[in-house]
Amino acid sequence: MGDDICRDSAMLGDKVQVERKELVELRMLTHEEQDVEKKLVRKIDVRILPIVLMIYLMNYIDRNNYPAARLQGLQDDLGFTDQQYQTGLSILFVGYVLMQIPSNMLLNYIGRPSLYLGACTVAWGLVSAITSLVKGYGSIAACRFLLGFVEAPFFPGVMFYLSKWYTRKELALRMSVFYCGSLVSGAFGNLIAAGILSGLAGERGISTWQWLYIIEGCVTIVVGLAAAVLLPDFPHTWKVLPPEQRNIANRRMAIEAAEADLDQEMGMSQWQGLKLAFQDPKTYVLALADWGLAVAGSFQNFFPTLTATLGYGHIVSLVLIAPPYLFMVVFILGHCYLSDRLGHRFWFFVYPNPLALVGFIIFTAISSFGPRYFACFLFCFSFTAIPTLLSWASTSLRRTPLSEVHEVVYFDHPCLE
Repeated sequence: MGDDICRDSAMLGDKVQVERKELVELRMLTHEEQDVEKKLVRKIDVRILPIVLMIYLMNYIDRNNYPAARLQGLQDDLGFTDQQYQTGLSILFVGYVLMQIPSNMLLNYIGRPSLYLGACTVAWGLVSAITSLVKGYGSIAACRFLLGFVEAPFFPGVMFYLSKWYTRKELALRMSVFYCGSLVSGAFGNLIAAGILSGLAGERGISTWQWLYIIEGCVTIVVGLAAAVLLPDFPHTWKVLPPEQRNIANRRMAIEAAEADLDQEMGMSQWQGLKLAFQDPKTYVLALADWGLAVAGSFQNFFPTLTATLGYGHIVSLVLIAPPYLFMVVFILGHCYLSDRLGHRFWFFVYPNPLALVGFIIFTAISSFGPRYFACFLFCFSFTAIPTLLSWASTSLRRTPLSEVHEVVYFDHPCLE
């Protein structure tokens, strides 16, 4: 957008300004229009979700290939200590935090989510590929920091993007599908690492961990370029939509806005929206809940190291990570589907956490393989509450011109992992 004033119509991607009384009249779609809406939502799902899911898959893989690279000789080849490894793991999130809020303000100003998200994806793919050239601790730490900086726009940017296409009641299931990208990448990222370890070790004089960064970085670049071309920005700019579907796409988001807080009469600036987000007590309550989940889920940064203690070699240790992640993909989809159908968030947020806690206790208290590997499945229940919390936030927090900053205030889940 060309100025700092952001109205409801602009936030909806709709060129038409809508008065409050007009929104009330638009509150209900006719039965015929609801049938068209179902077809519209399916079309949006087919076009947007696979691309967003693929980007998130690469986001997660590139962010978490550091532990897999360690298992494949990164630390030994570069000669840094365990403490330096931990610093390299954590410094990524410094860049993440620094770029989170500015990134969505920049996206809100540019107004082209496809180009913005695609460019960010290409950027972190380049950083990931360049990491294969590092020669010591200083260079790996610098690459990790830069990777966090260029990856930071993705998560809040996607929250912004999805909010322009889906109503609040539709978001929980879509967020679960979106979040499952991290679980799929957790499974296949480690399977890819195992394949590279078994097939490319020392090939062309390049270490296994270098091949890991090169291959995954190049794939990410291709995905980013495809996203910039294939993702539509907003319903009113998606030219493949027939006029009837485009009209309903804009109207249903206008109806959504009618149930939320409208802009001030003369418009509300981005900075005012940011201020309102920080003044909302629910922002901090939900942020605290998200930080707790992030701490519980931080084991994934050490998952290859944890499975290595089960008594098998490097390749098997990486393969053992896949089943718990794949199980949770199926479970989370069912979990969020029921949450949507029943219209409940609280209990669907609460019940997974004691299960994860039991898993942590079993893993530390028992030494035999069976119970400890079963505990790895229980660990992953901490992931189940995350899409529920995100959907809960989207339906509980006040809408402002920078309403997506509520999600950003959580500093995204990776920032405390």
